[in-house]
Amino acid sequence: MVRKRGAKCALAVFTALVLLSSLTPAYGYSAGEKSRGDFDDILEGYSVDENIPTYRDYIQSQPQNRPDAVIEIDAAGYARYEEGGAEAEAEVYAGFEGQDGDSVLTGEDAVIEYRVVVEEAGLYDLSLLYYPVEGKSSEIQRSVFLDGELPFRELSTIEFARVWTNDVADAAAKAGLPEPVWSQDNQGNDLKPKMVEIPEWMDAYLYDSDGYITDRLSLYLSEGEHVITLLSLREPMILRKLTLKNTEPLKSYEETLAEWIASGAKDVAPGTQIVIQGQNADKTSSQMLYPDQDQSSPTVTPSSAKLLLNNAIGGFSWRMAGQWIEWEFQAPESGLYELSTHVLQNFSRGIYVSRKIFIDGKVPFAEFSEYGFTYRQSWDMVKLVGADEAPYKIYLEAGTHTIRLEAVLGSFSEIISTVRDVVSELNRIYRKVIRLTGVAPDRNRDYQVVYSLPELRGELTAVRDSLDWSISELQRLAGRRSDRERVLKTMITQLNELIEDPERFSRTVASFRINIRACGTWLTQAIDQPLRLDTITFHTPGETMKAANDNIFAGIWYEISRLFYSFVIDYNQVGNVSEGDTEAITLWIGSGRDQANVIKNLIDETFTRNTGIGVNAMLVDMGTLLQATLAGQGPDVAIQVANDLPMNYGLRNAVQDLTQFPDLNEVLQRFRPSVMEAFTYDGAVYALPETQTFPMMFYRKDILKELSLTVPDTWDEMKTTMAVLANNMMELGMIPSEWIFSMILYQNGGKYYNEDATRSALDSDEGINAFKKYTEFFTDYKLDKFTSVEERFRTGETPLIINDFSFYNTLQVSAPDIKGLWGFAPVPATVREDGSLNRSVGSFGSGCVIMRSNNSAANSWEFIKWWTEAETQTLYGREMESLMGAAARHPSANIEAFAQLPWPIADYQALNEQFTHVKGIPQVPGGYFTYRNVNNAFYAVVTGISVIGAAEDVFEFPREALTDKVILINDEIDFKRTEFGLPLFEGETGGE
Repeated sequence: MVRKRGAKCALAVFTALVLLSSLTPAYGYSAGEKSRGDFDDILEGYSVDENIPTYRDYIQSQPQNRPDAVIEIDAAGYARYEEGGAEAEAEVYAGFEGQDGDSVLTGEDAVIEYRVVVEEAGLYDLSLLYYPVEGKSSEIQRSVFLDGELPFRELSTIEFARVWTNDVADAAAKAGLPEPVWSQDNQGNDLKPKMVEIPEWMDAYLYDSDGYITDRLSLYLSEGEHVITLLSLREPMILRKLTLKNTEPLKSYEETLAEWIASGAKDVAPGTQIVIQGQNADKTSSQMLYPDQDQSSPTVTPSSAKLLLNNAIGGFSWRMAGQWIEWEFQAPESGLYELSTHVLQNFSRGIYVSRKIFIDGKVPFAEFSEYGFTYRQSWDMVKLVGADEAPYKIYLEAGTHTIRLEAVLGSFSEIISTVRDVVSELNRIYRKVIRLTGVAPDRNRDYQVVYSLPELRGELTAVRDSLDWSISELQRLAGRRSDRERVLKTMITQLNELIEDPERFSRTVASFRINIRACGTWLTQAIDQPLRLDTITFHTPGETMKAANDNIFAGIWYEISRLFYSFVIDYNQVGNVSEGDTEAITLWIGSGRDQANVIKNLIDETFTRNTGIGVNAMLVDMGTLLQATLAGQGPDVAIQVANDLPMNYGLRNAVQDLTQFPDLNEVLQRFRPSVMEAFTYDGAVYALPETQTFPMMFYRKDILKELSLTVPDTWDEMKTTMAVLANNMMELGMIPSEWIFSMILYQNGGKYYNEDATRSALDSDEGINAFKKYTEFFTDYKLDKFTSVEERFRTGETPLIINDFSFYNTLQVSAPDIKGLWGFAPVPATVREDGSLNRSVGSFGSGCVIMRSNNSAANSWEFIKWWTEAETQTLYGREMESLMGAAARHPSANIEAFAQLPWPIADYQALNEQFTHVKGIPQVPGGYFTYRNVNNAFYAVVTGISVIGAAEDVFEFPREALTDKVILINDEIDFKRTEFGLPLFEGETGGE
């Protein structure tokens, strides 16, 4: 009986285990097992995790069978939803925007997971049916995980497009007009239209957001249950369903044409033409893609030597892989058409730029997956032809169609990807070498490089071979040699020398670094795929299209006309000009013409239209602002002025005190108190802020991992980290500047001036202690004082840098070779005596002022209120980013507008954390002498000062150096207070 009972128990346990195993996913992961923090940790380190492969390595390691099965996952059937780090119920919408069934809203800080049962193992393509709900007007970003892991690196960031059009085209479409009619200013120039979002349901597959992989990203799913996780990185979106399936590969042109002919297709009648104007695009994937104004050639339609007309689209703004433009058109009859385009591709010499061409939402044949437009110096009518120069024919049914052109890297993707890997490897080799030799090795010393780094010759050979292959492929694809090869060949020449004798590194480290930087620049340029487009024409096969005015006489007359108009048109004036309007105000703008055009468009569209107040905008050099004002030629309002000008102009009665306006305090609620510090003095407010920036700490993930280091949170941790970096011939990147000094001053309890701003407070114990710590970074730790930290961050010489947070935008755009290898965080903190952390930093920015000579103060006040409000600042930021990309991200001082900038959620949280510790830097009479003398004292301590007759430089001690300079600062403050009739420190009154 005992044995039987034991057997029954064993059988019950076995049965339970079988049942449990049937409920366990194939990879042992169940929905909800990992939190948002766990996924964030994976994303933080994926780029340096050797267990997470690239897509090319991943796909090669998987079985290549692709099942015919189609697996649909209803979005409302999610297994888990998390938002803001906590479990939540997702918002579900029934029949949203005409879509049958229930849809789910996923926020920009969400995690959503789905269970899927796979009956046949194999590779599947995943697509999402989604709707881009209103957000911050940037691309939607998600990470995709399978069974709690990142299958390959490219899934770390997947982008889903929004759909845009311009407001004029949108109005024309709603009114049933055949094409838009552009608004014009009162000078006759076309106004650039405003881009508006027109969201719609879209079915999108997963693609590499960098464009290095041009095919869809496939997932291998074994038989059994799996969990798919979508992690929100930026922007919300609504999901309807996820689909796992495979589609037939595209057929060749020959096969497709044969099928069309077999079905009875014939050439359309002679003389048939469908001309599509590029500027009349119906949809785009980016707000950067709006109508362009090209005056370079009379062949562009329409053209004018005098006026700025909306007559093209694209150019440098249409350069990033994945951007597309779509046009709708009518085919008058069914049949076969040829396709010609009037384009300008004078951006990429020596190679071609590629476009994927869709007709009615589908690529008609394989050759249109990446059609190349070669370099030409001027506008050219290009007929789309195959490798045998025979024109492609396209079958269209009579009726409505769409054509979409999407930027892709095409056949160059693998070359560019290889060069990116080469640059990364070269940087790694460089860091390895400088750990042995230093960045400035002794040319006469034998470092025994071969003995110390026996693997070096093999690594250099592998890199050289990769570059050789890249050049060979570049020549094959371009069909000839090009100047694009020069940089890569220079690198190969040096690699050959170093392979032959690695000991040469002691003499060539500097040039090796320069060549690596050149390769990085090559990579930045090669990724861009710019193309400007005038017209697309479908026409009868065999006919040759010719652009209007395409002859030498028209070109000569056009250039003569342009020369003439350059003498009679005032190009400093932007947009509408109000003449004879006594209520109009004059605005001076101190940035570039692109910024001025955006500002003027916003003024005409919203400010003048709503208030009736005219604004004459002029693009000028702000260095002449005071002189022009004193001469009676100045503006009513000036914007984008540096933060040190308003107070200095205010004391000279050149700008208005804004406290005269009763609603000032209400307006000031838009900004953080720290940004007003520079614009406020002695109870007066001389400007409203526009921008505010402050330092952040940037770090290289890969190098910190190599050295087993973590991101330092305090300066004590930083100093320990700096010692490790120094042992590896690296350092903290921190160039001497007021950014750095103010950070150290504030974190050590110091301040710039006493309470009534009549004396410098830098000679206090806190000020001297802060200055001593400031100089110690460059005396004790020998930090580089001069070399730009940006390039050294890319090469890895400075894996930690402290820099203005706008450097983030620069890295995003111009450093593709280290994409995914860096992050940023708040600056290190100083530990107070009570154990709390002081993470204070100073801030800088720009503002807008009303000039004292203003005769329309009330109108000017309305203008600067409008200019600094959240809606206007948000629109301006989005317009600038649409025009110039992420590098032009506007660091608005308006709290609400700053929150609307399209930062990924994790990066915004880091910025917001640092924002709580930002302090302003006050401006006082004579204050311009403050940092100037701090800097003089700094160099007296760090580099010594040359004394006439002395045999060598004399280095001062920090206390003596600073206190000597504080005397000069105080003298200048007294001098200026006397000049302006202000009380002196001892209670005396300046002036007569």
